[in-house]
Amino acid sequence: MKQLITYNEAETHALAAELAEQAVRGQVFCLQGDLGVGKTAFAKGFAKGLGVTEDVVSPTFTIVREYEGRLPFYHFDIYRLPDGDSLFDIGFDEYIEGRGVCLIEWADQLREEMPEDAVWITIEKMLEEGTDCRRITISAPDETEARG
Repeated sequence: MKQLITYNEAETHALAAELAEQAVRGQVFCLQGDLGVGKTAFAKGFAKGLGVTEDVVSPTFTIVREYEGRLPFYHFDIYRLPDGDSLFDIGFDEYIEGRGVCLIEWADQLREEMPEDAVWITIEKMLEEGTDCRRITISAPDETEARG
């Protein structure tokens, strides 16, 4: 497990971009954190690290958005999905076994459906440090914390 602190949105973007630069085909990143904590801001930095040039927007109502970069980028927001069946109805298994990289916001809501080898990223506001300060915890797949 690795914990990092970012003090503004630019630092959060840079951290996410660095993580994405190391991402490989078929990798799944699961984001968790409270509403408004910066999951979509993290996703924007992540996309940049994959070489995506399009503007990345939250897929809140579409569930998944696809972008082209050095690897295809599949950005999910599963907040509104009621259960795992709904997740697989949109072809989730094809995305996670595909040729790209998946980043899933609100992944903790359907934790049991996430791949065991997923990288878990928790974003928390640290209000005592300032309104833009975040603690970002990254748990690798081989750590027990990654599986909850």
